[in-house]
Amino acid sequence: MEIKATLMTDKEMDRALTRIAHEIVERNGGLDQVYVVGIQRRGVPLARRIVEKLGQIEGHEPDLGLLDITFYRDDLSLLSENPIVNKTFISDAINDRKIILVDDVIYTGRTIRAAIEAIFDMGRPAAIQLACLIDRGHRELPFRPDYVGKNVPTSRSEVTLVHVEEFDGVDDVVLADLAAGEQDLRRRT
Repeated sequence: MEIKATLMTDKEMDRALTRIAHEIVERNGGLDQVYVVGIQRRGVPLARRIVEKLGQIEGHEPDLGLLDITFYRDDLSLLSENPIVNKTFISDAINDRKIILVDDVIYTGRTIRAAIEAIFDMGRPAAIQLACLIDRGHRELPFRPDYVGKNVPTSRSEVTLVHVEEFDGVDDVVLADLAAGEQDLRRRT
């Protein structure tokens, strides 16, 4: 894999998440009934940061949930015989709540489809909105994020890697070229 460019630095990521938090407050008229849900894995630390910023803006933080979509994926049989399952934690009922799904990258839309299916298995929200740090295009399903940190036109041979301090020791977003045989990385982005 060859790194082609740095798309966002740590400061640019922070500014984008701050902007997203302000847009969430504006669009929803505050935080009443807002429930932020991070999609495992890198969507979770991004969701935590957004919740923190929402708290700074409004004086109180909305609820935060964690969502693992492993068993909702349409490619589960292709992943592994023993897929890694992360934690799902939804503390309160989601009925009639405004769910803000948070993920690092939107690509084909399949992750979002799986997340929406998982959410509806838990209840009936009033609305579901989507916040993504990176929108790289190439949608296969008709989903469009409500809040985007950065739109990045890419080719299918490229991959966007979001690095977060919690997992990677650094905050940044890089664009890389996939070499033959590195298709497993594509699933993550």
